[in-house]
Amino acid sequence: MRKVILLFAAAFGGSCSIASSAATFMHHTATGVRASYRGSTIRVDALRSDVLRVRMYRDTRIGEDASWAVLPLARTSSVPVRATPTGFATAEVDVSIDATLCLTVRDSSGHVLQQDSAPVEWRENGFRVAKKMLPTDHFFGLGDKGGSLDRVGQSFVMWNTDSYGFQESTDPLYKSVPFFLRMQHGGAIGVLLDNTFRSFFDFGHQTDSEYSFSAPDGPLDYYLIVGPEPKKVVSGYAWLTGATPLPPMWALGFQQSRYSYTPQTQVEEIAARLRHDQIPVDAIYLDIDYQNKNRPFTIDKRAFPDFAGMIRTLQSENIHTVAITDLHIAHLPGEGYLPYDGGKAGDHFVKSSDGKDYIGQVWPGPSVFPDFLQRKTRAWWGTLYREFIQQGVAGFWNDMNEPAIFSYPNKTMPNDVRHRIEEPGFKTRTATHLEAHNIFGMENSRATYEGLLALSPNVRPFVLTRASYAGGQRYAATWTGDNSSTWNHLRLATSQLINLGLSGFALSGADVGGFTGSPSPDLLTRWTELGAFQPIYRNHASKGTRPHEVWSDGPVHEEIRKRYIEERYRLMPYLYTLAEEMSRNGLPIVRPLFMEFPDATDDGAPADLYAPNEFLFGASILVSPAPSPDEIAPYEVHLPLGTWYDYWTGLRVERTQLIKGRDPEIRDTGNSQAPIMVSPSLADLPVYVRGGTILPMAPLTQSTSELPEGPLTLKVFPGEHCNGDVFLDDGKSFEYRSGKFFRMYATCSIDESGRFQLHIGKPEGAFQPWFHELKIVVVGWHPKEQRTIGKPDAMGWAVTVPFTRSEQTIELH
Repeated sequence: MRKVILLFAAAFGGSCSIASSAATFMHHTATGVRASYRGSTIRVDALRSDVLRVRMYRDTRIGEDASWAVLPLARTSSVPVRATPTGFATAEVDVSIDATLCLTVRDSSGHVLQQDSAPVEWRENGFRVAKKMLPTDHFFGLGDKGGSLDRVGQSFVMWNTDSYGFQESTDPLYKSVPFFLRMQHGGAIGVLLDNTFRSFFDFGHQTDSEYSFSAPDGPLDYYLIVGPEPKKVVSGYAWLTGATPLPPMWALGFQQSRYSYTPQTQVEEIAARLRHDQIPVDAIYLDIDYQNKNRPFTIDKRAFPDFAGMIRTLQSENIHTVAITDLHIAHLPGEGYLPYDGGKAGDHFVKSSDGKDYIGQVWPGPSVFPDFLQRKTRAWWGTLYREFIQQGVAGFWNDMNEPAIFSYPNKTMPNDVRHRIEEPGFKTRTATHLEAHNIFGMENSRATYEGLLALSPNVRPFVLTRASYAGGQRYAATWTGDNSSTWNHLRLATSQLINLGLSGFALSGADVGGFTGSPSPDLLTRWTELGAFQPIYRNHASKGTRPHEVWSDGPVHEEIRKRYIEERYRLMPYLYTLAEEMSRNGLPIVRPLFMEFPDATDDGAPADLYAPNEFLFGASILVSPAPSPDEIAPYEVHLPLGTWYDYWTGLRVERTQLIKGRDPEIRDTGNSQAPIMVSPSLADLPVYVRGGTILPMAPLTQSTSELPEGPLTLKVFPGEHCNGDVFLDDGKSFEYRSGKFFRMYATCSIDESGRFQLHIGKPEGAFQPWFHELKIVVVGWHPKEQRTIGKPDAMGWAVTVPFTRSEQTIELH
């Protein structure tokens, strides 16, 4: 540890490093540096060689070292650093601080990753941080904000808001995820502002030479995650805030919902129709009308006279039930309403400024609200699920948890409402709603998740939340809220889900068909097609809208919709393997093209700028819906460099040139490769598979609880670095953590003579998979020798071999 007094020619003012004499006190530590000037202090610590924590404060008022978002293990990690005259260096970054406390971070080659454009601006209790922005910068993240995929030129507010009927320009929305990626020619860097107060982000909206973040109160505490690959940044963010846990397999199946299916007979009729029409399904949702007068944790026994029997009937059909449990508790003193009585007895409710229980108007009428920032309150909340769990309800839906209140225009609790923080790592204290608002929904879903774990320790919980904060992916899946039944919202769903995935929420969905309004038959069909390639696949609708069910528009539309739902189930081994990867490294299921192809364009910009309608489903499948889905005009499919295959036909497509950018001087090459133009019919969604992919697929089932009958198919799409893997387990418990899983890796090659070879490694884990044979389909390949085993397949050549738990090599000539 060393202390240095440095003289700089600079002044603490409106810009960094301008002429004037000033002195800065710099103190080197084993893990970073601390510097002070004119009552302000900056502290930068290396948690890893590629992750930095930056804190700034005035005088000696450093905030408490605690976080709702960042995991304690990550927050307290450190690596040794090498001191430099202006800061320090790790193996991957160089950190320098000037006399005005402006921060610059460079990579090991000297490329500037981020640089303050001005000293921090202190504002009463708040701050504003501004950083230099280049014309080639692009920004992604911030959760499911509206607008374009790229955030450049826009500004946003973080304040969880019930945004019923939101549109593309609506802000704020339901979630506050103050994390973004900055993409530039030199690579990517991630920024997480860990401040739960209302905060503001500007990406060149006010001025195109800087981006900024600010807040009126709370700590100036942020993290920098260095790439250069965007995939590395996203994994680093998951290391900081946690990855989405592996869900139960049924949560990846098709889900049917409506506000509301009532009475009980209607729920049973919907389930019976799904099974009669052989439409694969895994879950039916119950919205608030199953409750007695909209009171959470009650049953309307007139509408649902045998609720437990209904759950058992659905279970017998391999259909799981997901029940809504809003966080508001009806204010019913003396009426025998157990959630209220228990919460009152335990002093679990949020307080008004006068110390009395805060009462707000919501669906049950006057209601009180659990104080989820207290650990004891979260534990009490979890006990409320006991009877539902005993009856067999499989999942729970936490809605209205922004928190939403029927008061306008703010639509939430008053700012002076009091929350009591009693949480390990935090000082026990009282906070106003201004500090607690953005984390209230996350702590609600946390209470549900942890409560379900306490009641069923070996069953993976499924919780769906509408509101959340950075790190909330540890507890719940999410969806984009009350979207609309419009073609524009169908298009908007792709950018929202991509940015949610980049922001940690890898298990997310957009309501198929749109929640508000009535979709046309064609719109519902197109949405059903697209939803088959999204993490959460839920068909949902509001009251007063026409039916959204698969069969609602006659046999032609039903057949198309059913075909895509069936394809989802055939792809379940691939999707479940993606979910397991997600739970380890945080990589999203729905990905932007730049995550796998950061150098796909000839002008260095992210490929998604030229193909904002496209996305990757995992690393291997590219989905290309129409950029204007309500139009019938042909459109271009932008495939990155390399070999691709049409998913549906196996047709091979070679792309030998980078995706063309917008610079006309670059575009005018004279030998451009012909664009891929498509004009799909209503029944067709263009989907492509990356060459070099080994895609695991299963025989069709009607639910994930049903064991497939037949071999596991390994569909091989030849190309460079040919490989694939599959992960399986029981789909519901945590026993995979103790070795009861199945993982199999495979590689393939085709030599100069045309001989095909597939090598399957020895499977890992103790779980016994459902299959006894492997069906190998080599797409676009045919043997040269007549005696080669196998037979022609619609997409190439197929051979079925016994599965063994040892290494296998299959050769075809």
